[in-house]
Amino acid sequence: MDLIASPEQDELRSSVRRFLETKSPSEVVRTLMDDPTGYDLAVWSQMANQLGLQGLAIPEEYGGSGFGFVELTIVLEEMGRVLMPSPYFSTVVLAAQAILDSGDADAAKRLLPGIADGSTIATLAFTEENGRWDLGSIAMSATKQGDGWSLSGTKSYVVDGHIAGLVVVAAQTDSGLTLFAVDGSAAGLTATAVPALDQTRKLATITFEGVPATPIGAPGAAAESLAKTLDKVALALAAEQVGGAQRAMDMAVEYSKIRTQFDQPIGSFQALKHKASEVMLRVESARAAAYYGAWAVAEDSDEVPTVASLAKAYCSEAFFHAAGENIQMHGGIGFTWEHDAHLYFKRAKATQLFLGDGTYHRERLADLIGI
Repeated sequence: MDLIASPEQDELRSSVRRFLETKSPSEVVRTLMDDPTGYDLAVWSQMANQLGLQGLAIPEEYGGSGFGFVELTIVLEEMGRVLMPSPYFSTVVLAAQAILDSGDADAAKRLLPGIADGSTIATLAFTEENGRWDLGSIAMSATKQGDGWSLSGTKSYVVDGHIAGLVVVAAQTDSGLTLFAVDGSAAGLTATAVPALDQTRKLATITFEGVPATPIGAPGAAAESLAKTLDKVALALAAEQVGGAQRAMDMAVEYSKIRTQFDQPIGSFQALKHKASEVMLRVESARAAAYYGAWAVAEDSDEVPTVASLAKAYCSEAFFHAAGENIQMHGGIGFTWEHDAHLYFKRAKATQLFLGDGTYHRERLADLIGI
């Protein structure tokens, strides 16, 4: 396992950072927060056609570039750094990974090229009213009708569900948990955007009333594939959190150099030095956890489930701590709507809860290692 970034990976990071700093400054982020769709279609197209980001980790036979999970992690860290408002996470991480992990080659050939070229916005409809991310919490059912299937029920907290053209749905059948592909414009499907703490990432409730659906993978086989997918998603989110935590720390340090009290920069005060050093320690540890997990996925290691929960729990808390200390080090201005510090604080809290909080993942980790 090579834990050192290659020159190509460093260049990928530099290219993505330059692009995002140009296309996603805080002014644009704030504008898109108020946009019902939550993203810029022109930038989305540029990401696909000029940088190939949507197809980065999709195999070449399905229209992608065939890179691995480490490269995807790099992109997600950079997106987290600028709070990139786009359906990238829902499409490329949630939906595409669920399709790939299903092992259904026909579904992959049918669905992934549209994701890779940016023409399809997709999402994974997993959670229900209880908001839980464990596989046993899914109660929504699918019914066999002739040669087809139909779905009835409600999915909650679906990322970008109101704009998705493809919805990958987890539902129960007589054979067990199964994945289905649903057209976002299908008759009987109603997607409604709902208020979210983190306004840079839109959520929706999707109601299904006899909606036609096409199975992905074998009936009853989704429990195993989704467990694998959720581990990858947890690590992808951890990478995003590392990017956000790094930016929160950078903001605090930059401000401590220019804000003066008693005729000297506040960064020279012992208390703030201690705060900054503690944040830096947590951010670097979070980065190590997230990237170890990424390399474990790339190597198809048996460690992935344990590392995924470890990274999700630790990176969530590191980001939340960094975002909170950023506000504290800015003082009163950090609490205002006009300052970007609160945007990172909201993203930190929202991602801390998404996919299960720290308590959930520590308990899962303890079970996995037999404590």
